[in-house]
Amino acid sequence: MIGWARHIETAGFRVLVPRLPGHGTSWAELNQTSWMDWYATADHAFVTLRAQCDQVFLAGLSMGAALMLRLAEQYGSLVSGLTLVNPVINISDPRMRALPILRLAVPTLAGIANDIAKPGRDECGYDRLPLQALYSQTFLWADIRRNLHRVDQPLLVYRAIQDHVVDASSVALIKAGVRSRDQTYLELRRSYHVATLDYEAEEIFDGSLAFFRRLTKEADGTAE
Repeated sequence: MIGWARHIETAGFRVLVPRLPGHGTSWAELNQTSWMDWYATADHAFVTLRAQCDQVFLAGLSMGAALMLRLAEQYGSLVSGLTLVNPVINISDPRMRALPILRLAVPTLAGIANDIAKPGRDECGYDRLPLQALYSQTFLWADIRRNLHRVDQPLLVYRAIQDHVVDASSVALIKAGVRSRDQTYLELRRSYHVATLDYEAEEIFDGSLAFFRRLTKEADGTAE
């Protein structure tokens, strides 16, 4: 997320990239947190930016994109637009049905980090997938899906067609559920799940910046 944030910041936007609880430390610590902890941190960042800026745009990758959707559901018109990259609000893999029991038997499975096509890139993810945290995330997804009709802000979504972490069902649910009149869905053909570190990262950076700039001009009444 740092490269994306710096790109937007260099263009003159104020940017916050909060570290979510349990992230950037250890899988064991992540397993002691819940989606409500992660959301509280994202919510605090939003409130901070809202106090400093006339408009607030949201941007997120994967589960971070899910948190941005929930912020949009909660804050309505206070959110001026969203860019989501490989958002996850559902996983169709039938093995997920075993998660409620499996998490009680084992704390982790093999990690899913570094789903990146471009050689030499490292997202610094955990080598283990903490199952209690994943189980908590399923409740976040369900909450978001119930309230997708509240999302009516301008929406830009990027989806990697070769994503090995998140299947296509999440974007399909978003398309069917949101009420945004201004919504665009773009496919990434050369990147995997962590697309902000992959071949099409610059496309995401430039595209989201252009999207935010357009919305800023429209709000100011200066759009051509």
